[in-house]
Formats: sequence, C-alpha cells, structure tokens
Amino acid sequence: MRCVIARFPFELVKSEVQQSMKGIKPEPITGESVVIGRRVFPVKQVGEVITRQDRRDFTSFEVTRALTRLGFTCNPVAPEPVAAPAPALSPLESASALLGTPAQS
Repeated sequence: MRCVIARFPFELVKSEVQQSMKGIKPEPITGESVVIGRRVFPVKQVGEVITRQDRRDFTSFEVTRALTRLGFTCNPVAPEPVAAPAPALSPLESASALLGTPAQS
C-alpha cells in the first residue's frame, strides 16, 4: 500500500511491517499505540522503524492512518485516570487542618 508520511512516499506491506518490528522491545505507551502480533507498540516507535526517520519529522496521525489501512489495530491515547474526590471535611476538621498539630516539646 502506498502512503505518505512526513511528505515522503512509502510502499508499506503488512508482513514487512511485522518483520521490521520483530526483535524490537516495545517502549512504554504514552500516547497512541498499535498492536503488532501480540505486542503493543507506541505509534511513533513503529513509524521511526518503518520509515527510518526521526520521530519529530512525522505525526502519530500519519502513522496511525497508514497502519489502520494496513489492517493493524490502533488504540487512541488512554485517558488519564480520574482521582476520586477527597471527602468533604466537616467545619471542625477544616479548622483543625488549618491550625495544624500542636508542637512537641
């Protein structure tokens, strides 16, 4: 399949992408990701390997679009987990928190 990444044309084949990623250790996922075989790689890492370009030269959207068209499963950025809200303090607990604990002699 012909695609353009970072203004350069590439002829990508699914089996060649899989072969290129064999033996490469996946980096920690911080953004969009793609499943290749049984492993999950960051999209930018895969783009760097298959294009041999610096990651700063292309966007994750360009690589995600190409990999999706090849039939790979791409995952969006995982949302940040939302922390549970702190329980509301009673007026007495609020005043105690503001005053702090007594000094030890």
